[in-house]
Amino acid sequence: MFRRLNILLSLLLLASCTVPPNSPQFQPSENLPPYEQESFDQYVRETRAWIADHRAFIGENHDLEIELNTPFEIRPAEPAQRGILLVHGLGASPWYFIDIATAMANDGWLVRSILLPGHGTRPADLMLANSKDWENIIAHHANLLAEEVDELWLGGFSTGGNLVTSHAYTDDNIEGILLFSPGFYPDTNYLFLTPAISYFWDWLNIDDEDNIATYQSLPTQGASLYYRSVSRVQKNLDTARFNKPVLMTMSQHDSVLDPNATLTAFQDRFPHNKSRFVWYGDTPQNLDDPRVTVLVSHLPERRISTFSHMNVLFAPENAYYGEAGSYIMYENGQDDIPRPDNPEDLWFGDGGKAQRANIMLA
Repeated sequence: MFRRLNILLSLLLLASCTVPPNSPQFQPSENLPPYEQESFDQYVRETRAWIADHRAFIGENHDLEIELNTPFEIRPAEPAQRGILLVHGLGASPWYFIDIATAMANDGWLVRSILLPGHGTRPADLMLANSKDWENIIAHHANLLAEEVDELWLGGFSTGGNLVTSHAYTDDNIEGILLFSPGFYPDTNYLFLTPAISYFWDWLNIDDEDNIATYQSLPTQGASLYYRSVSRVQKNLDTARFNKPVLMTMSQHDSVLDPNATLTAFQDRFPHNKSRFVWYGDTPQNLDDPRVTVLVSHLPERRISTFSHMNVLFAPENAYYGEAGSYIMYENGQDDIPRPDNPEDLWFGDGGKAQRANIMLA
């Protein structure tokens, strides 16, 4: 979605608005579900029921679509001392953290993954969400989790990384944050236009909705919400350093963000000696920060050309996005190229890259 956002914002300077088809996917619900329940269990139950009633289903397995978009909790075998609240990215779902959440629960963490308002049902529901919704749901569920653990952490992917970082600046209860491809610095010069565009055009992108775990289409309000998350987190970073531990991951080849700007921000604005940055790719020039770990991202034995924006979230055995997963993001300029019969001809990488004679997956 973010790679499309970069392209579409450029095209909007030259093109007219995008008109959606007459489909439930592009017709908003009458409202958004409540999220300030007294307990997380109640929140999960009521959100699941709301999704079941309001989702514009894509396939025949409605139960699976509901499951992948419902908030969830994983408790460790023993009572947890540490807990983490995870926040997904723009257009995505709580399920994006399923592999990381499972690993952390096995390590003794109480893990909760929430659903940002406007997600989980149909792309048009992003038209109903606002920045306060996103800020308030994080604050509410951070407070609920703080009642159950001694150490409270936050984690976020992409836009979710912006949101949890901004919240952590204001919440003394937060012990630290985990940031996976945080969307601090988008790789586009036109993002500031999105609030104005949203007054005139409802949609930046209309696409086939064939992915049950994330939206493929993007209303301008969704892009505007991302812009506001960027503005807020950049203001926080410019104003003060974040003096608590942070784990940050970033691919050198992230096609939707500015990886070098993110690395610079880590070195300058996250000074805690226990903070760590995992960089997937080539060693950056003049790197002298021992807190930064460089890992190879070209793994030909796994048919991985480069790591993408989503690289760190999913285990190889993930049933939907994994190495033999049921969903393939065939979105790297191959519209006129038939899919090869031999899976060995499919390589994985970031959007916008070609792989010699092979077909590259976004």
